Amino acid sequence: MQFGWLTLSLSPSPDEDAARIEQQIDQVCYAEKLGFSDVWLTEHYFTGESVYNDALTFASALAMRTERVRIGFAVVQMPFHHPVRLAVQLALLDNLSKGRIDVGIGKGTIYNEYEFVGHGLRSDDSRDRMEEALEILQRAWRESPMVFEGKYYNVNVPEVRPRPVQQPAPPLWRSAISPSSFTECGRLGIPILTARLPVSAIKDRWALYAAGLDEGGHDAATREKLLAQTALWRNVYVADSDAQAEDELAGLLQQTREHMMHVREAHNPDDFEIDPAMLNKWTDPAVSDDVAVPYVLETGSLYGSAARVREQVAELRDVGVRHLLCQTGFGDMNHEQNLASMRRFGEEVMPAFQ
Repeated sequence: MQFGWLTLSLSPSPDEDAARIEQQIDQVCYAEKLGFSDVWLTEHYFTGESVYNDALTFASALAMRTERVRIGFAVVQMPFHHPVRLAVQLALLDNLSKGRIDVGIGKGTIYNEYEFVGHGLRSDDSRDRMEEALEILQRAWRESPMVFEGKYYNVNVPEVRPRPVQQPAPPLWRSAISPSSFTECGRLGIPILTARLPVSAIKDRWALYAAGLDEGGHDAATREKLLAQTALWRNVYVADSDAQAEDELAGLLQQTREHMMHVREAHNPDDFEIDPAMLNKWTDPAVSDDVAVPYVLETGSLYGSAARVREQVAELRDVGVRHLLCQTGFGDMNHEQNLASMRRFGEEVMPAFQ
C-alpha cells in the first residue's frame, strides 16, 4: 500500500498563524522522514482553516524543504485562480520540486459561500468557470501560442515558461464520490481522490472505476497505475490505547465541527442555501454533535492503538484500497500531539503494508 499525508488543520487565532504555518512545514518534513509517499494541501480562506490559505505559495516552501515526497493539492479551487496564472505557477512548482507536483482540481467549496464572496464571486456558475479554466490550463501547457475566447476568459498566450518537468503536464486529479463520477473519471483516465466512503461501498466504486478504464480503452500499464493511485481519504489518529484514541479524537472532531458550523453561520450570505443533496450527518447543521461525531468516527476515521489501526487498514486493503490519504491533524490539535500520532502510524502501522 501507498500512504499519503493530508493537512486540514486549524489555527485558532491570528496570533498563532505564523507558528502554525511553521509547524505545518515541520509536519510535512516529518511525513517524508516517516516514509509517506505524498502530501496533500487543502485550500480554504479567511477563517484559519488551511492556515497558509494560499496552497500554491506554501507548496513552493515545501518543494525547497523536501526531496522525495510528492506534493499534491486536494484540491485547487479553480474559480479563485486565473487559469493562465495558475498554469505558470504550477509549471514553476513542478520545476522547483523536480517533477513532484499532483494537481487535484475542483469547482470550489459547496459549503463556504463566504469564500466565493471574498473573491468577488458567487458559486452559481462555479462549475462552468472551472470547466473553462481547466481547458485553458491544459492547453496552455501544450500549445504555443495558445488563444482562447470564452465566456469568462479571453487570452492570447505566446508560451508558458518554464514548461513543466512532467510532460506533457503534471497529473490532474478529480474528487469523486458518486458512482457515475467513478465511471466517467475511469473512462477519461483521470486519477481519483475520494473521501468518507463507507467500507461497504468501496469495492463497488473501485469496480466502476475499473469498468470506466476498460471503456476508455486504456492500456494495461495505464490501467494498473491509475487503479493503484486511486486515493481514499481518512482521518487517522493513533494513541497508546483504543479508549484514549477514541476519546481524544472525538473531542478534536467536535471542536472541528463547532468551528465549521460557526463560520458558516457567521459569514455565509443570507441568500445562500446549501444543496440538501450534499448534506450528511457531519455537514448538516440540523444534526447534533452527539450524532455527527460518532457518524464521522464510523465512516471516515481510523483510530485506536497501533494494533487496532493495523486491523482497520487491513480491512481497507482487503476491499481494494492501495493508496490511503491520512489526515492526522484536527481542530486546533497541538503540534506535539499530531507528531506523536504520526510517529505511531509511521513506525507501527505502515511497515505492515509496505
